[in-house]
Amino acid sequence: MSLEAAIRQSGDVTILDLAGRVITGQGQEVLAAELRRLVDGGTRKLLVNLERVAQLDSSGISSLVRAFVTLGRSGGSLKLLRPQGRVRDVLEMTRLLTVMAAFDHEAAALASFR
Repeated sequence: MSLEAAIRQSGDVTILDLAGRVITGQGQEVLAAELRRLVDGGTRKLLVNLERVAQLDSSGISSLVRAFVTLGRSGGSLKLLRPQGRVRDVLEMTRLLTVMAAFDHEAAALASFR
């Protein structure tokens, strides 16, 4: 199962919907390329929807952290939406959820950018 990415807008917030596995190789490369393209293209408010992500490894975490730091330095922000199951477990184990805001409801996530 490869990673699929779709982009949509809600006001000034860009939402990156992911589906599949974010692991070393193709999945991580897709995520890194999408994040880089969005950040380089001027996105400042980014919500990454992890609801349909089945697996996340250290390479995927690295891509998320890199985008989080880059956006933060330019006055933007990256937040997570609906991390579930093993993905949530990995984010909790790495304590990334103490740094990145994560939301279970899209409306609450979008409101947090205001």
